[in-house]
Amino acid sequence: MHGDQPLLAKYANWFNIGHNNFEFILDFGQFHTPEDNAVVHTRIVVGPAYAKVFAKLLGESLGNYESEFGAIPDAGDQGK
Repeated sequence: MHGDQPLLAKYANWFNIGHNNFEFILDFGQFHTPEDNAVVHTRIVVGPAYAKVFAKLLGESLGNYESEFGAIPDAGDQGK
């Protein structure tokens, strides 16, 4: 819970990142088969400095995960 509201989680298996001079636009969505179009359910917009912080934190978290559980295969390698 966050305050009086529960935190909502959404699953994403599709991502897109765009940017302009002032912000980064992070889109998260889902698709079920390669023939489907992704359905974007969440858009996060952040300034460049916060995008850099996010990238650093994500990289550190991935490193910690792999140290504990082993290498994560690339998504394109799944099922091979």
